[in-house]
Amino acid sequence: MTVSLETIATLAQKRGFVYQASEIYGGLRSAWDYGPLGVELLRNVREAWWQAMVSTRDDIVGLDSSVILAPQVWVASGHLASFTDPLVECTSCNNRFRLDKLTDSEVCPNCGKRGTFTEPKQFNLMLKTFLGPVEDAGAVAYLRPETAQGIFVNFANVVRTARMKPPFGIAQIGKAFRNEITPGQFVFRTREFEQGELEFFCPPAEAPKWHEYWLQERLRWYVDLGMKPGNLRLRAHEADELSHYSAATSDVEYQFPWGWDELEGIANRTDFDLRSHAEHSGVDLRYFDQDLGERYFPYVIEPSAGITRSAFAFLIDAYDEEEVRGEKRVVLRLHPRLAPIKVAVLPLSKKDELMAVSGEVAATLRAHWPVEHDITQSIGRRYRRQDEIGTPFAVTVDFDTLQDRAVTIRERDTMEQIRVPIAGLVETLQEKFAGKL
Repeated sequence: MTVSLETIATLAQKRGFVYQASEIYGGLRSAWDYGPLGVELLRNVREAWWQAMVSTRDDIVGLDSSVILAPQVWVASGHLASFTDPLVECTSCNNRFRLDKLTDSEVCPNCGKRGTFTEPKQFNLMLKTFLGPVEDAGAVAYLRPETAQGIFVNFANVVRTARMKPPFGIAQIGKAFRNEITPGQFVFRTREFEQGELEFFCPPAEAPKWHEYWLQERLRWYVDLGMKPGNLRLRAHEADELSHYSAATSDVEYQFPWGWDELEGIANRTDFDLRSHAEHSGVDLRYFDQDLGERYFPYVIEPSAGITRSAFAFLIDAYDEEEVRGEKRVVLRLHPRLAPIKVAVLPLSKKDELMAVSGEVAATLRAHWPVEHDITQSIGRRYRRQDEIGTPFAVTVDFDTLQDRAVTIRERDTMEQIRVPIAGLVETLQEKFAGKL
């Protein structure tokens, strides 16, 4: 089904996935905090990315580099010179916009007036700060706009200590910061966000092969985690879209409520980064191939995904509505690996004897999965709440449980129910989760 941005934003805030940052002070535009469910969803997306890109491979290692790097890094990378967007200002309402994001370059989307824009000016997207007690030119530093450069400046360290040989990759997940002119669309475009980036170093002649490989691998990752294939596509950049370092770039795009937009980019960065950092630092960053007896700058294939943006897309894709016995049921059909809560334990009553057994059941299951012991409202409302937050299974403890020591498992997607002994509950759920976690 097609879901509106307003619907998904309302659900996300109502159920504690996302809160407005600094809300008690009126909020901060395009800044969001992730609540109890949101932080679990993000952690699950992060872990799924790491498992696919690092844990299950022997040709990729991890890194966690500093958020603040030497300013010279951004000179060498080209960010200080070219990490810009064209900015225009409406002379009527004084709002500023990215020229390339305006649907009509003549009409102001804020006040509706025509022909009031100034000439475009290039606006650098990096967030500037100062290190030390004196705020002068010598103390200027920048919050990283991408995690990639921390990988490039550590290339030689990783080759030396991890004994890696091309083709191999270095991956990291971390926060990045961009002073976006027009952030918006809920959590899609923000000034602070999380990236999962891989820099895959390979011999230059093998770059086209590895670029195609990573295009297919990254597309498959989303589908394997339950995203509908019809909502995904690969789009190759036109020549005038390519970044200054790129020989070829394609985006994995998702059909968001406002249309097709980028989930991640997969770029052939050539040897631009290593070569540039070698020139600016004076450190030889070529790889020495002992078999060939020669040094060369590896080419780099870079899949760069937004972790926060991916979590948002998974949330949208999982949203569903259906009619059940004359009532609307809202359900998040999240893949079990991504679901914030794996099992809900629902006592039919708050009577002491039922609460004691349900507490025991919850404690047993919590040793294996994230569990919510939900005791508020009627059982029907609790089922609906668990459906709305994407919990795959609910376990109901009823008065018969006191006699037969059995509970009822309800599946989120089918709503089918089975009765199982408490003694075999963990094993039954493990069978149901088999291959899904």
